[in-house]
Amino acid sequence: MNPVIQKLHDAQLRTDLPDFRVGDTIRVNVRLKEGEGEKEKERLQAFEGVVISKKGRASGATFTVRRVSFGVGIERIFPLHSPSISTVDIVGKGKVRRARLYYLRDLKGKAARIKRADRVVAVPETAAAAEAKA
Repeated sequence: MNPVIQKLHDAQLRTDLPDFRVGDTIRVNVRLKEGEGEKEKERLQAFEGVVISKKGRASGATFTVRRVSFGVGIERIFPLHSPSISTVDIVGKGKVRRARLYYLRDLKGKAARIKRADRVVAVPETAAAAEAKA
C-alpha cells in the first residue's frame, strides 16, 4: 500500500477500544442524533449481545453483535473505528472454537448459550498505581 494512504488510514484508527474476541458478550454504546434542525440532540443507546464475527482490517474493520429481544434475534454490524461508537464495554468472555458463530442463528434458548472463559482481562496500569506499588 502507498505510504501516504497507509498514514491516512493509521490516523483514523481508534486506540481506546478494548481487545475483544468472537464469543465475548459486549455492550456497545452508540451515539444517536434525535430531532431536526436547531433542536437536534445526541443521546447514547446501548446494544448488548454476543460478538459473532469480526471482519476486515485497519479502518475498514467491522464486527457483528447478536442479541435476542422478545424472542427475535437481532444482529447489528458496527464499523470498529466509527466515531458513532462511544464506548465498547466487555460484559463477559466466551470460550469458542470458531472464528464465526453463525450457527447461533439456528439455535434457541439454552442451546444458544456460550461457555464462559477463564481469560483474564488485562487492564493497563496507571502511573499513580505503579508508583504506589513501588
